[in-house]
Amino acid sequence: MKDIENIFLIGLMGSGKTTVGRILSQTLNKDFYDSDHVVEEKTGVKVPLIFEYEGEVGFRKREESVLKGLVCHKNIVLATGGGIILSKNNCKLLADNGHVFYLKSNCEDLAARMAGDQSRPLLQEGDLKETLESLFELRDPMYSSISDHIIETTGKRAKEISHEIESFIKKL
Repeated sequence: MKDIENIFLIGLMGSGKTTVGRILSQTLNKDFYDSDHVVEEKTGVKVPLIFEYEGEVGFRKREESVLKGLVCHKNIVLATGGGIILSKNNCKLLADNGHVFYLKSNCEDLAARMAGDQSRPLLQEGDLKETLESLFELRDPMYSSISDHIIETTGKRAKEISHEIESFIKKL
């Protein structure tokens, strides 16, 4: 039986992981972490600056290091960065240490949520919707392969998504 003390939220950037995670942590009385925020706390700089100076590879190394520390906690809700699943080590850490929920959004919704967002380094070049579609095509199979549950988020508010996750947890 899988340990469900820890709840890990995965999905593309803008899928609502942080918002849903905060709601879940309050209703389930768990500590909340956002892996990107923890990286920023540890480095003292924002994610875009890390990307600028260290590139995506440098950021991913920092992200993996932070994840190793976070999965050791008990009774947490963790909102992960969208690319956390690009590392097989990260996938194993998530799958082995908690219950993984994939917040699956369509690219139209994501593009509408993130139009004008300057805080996401991977979205600063080219057409927003095209970039999201290529990220989705690459990452969707990875998200699906490690998730315990896939939550379709299209047309749902954060509280609805949170309630859906809570109902899954109560059945376990």
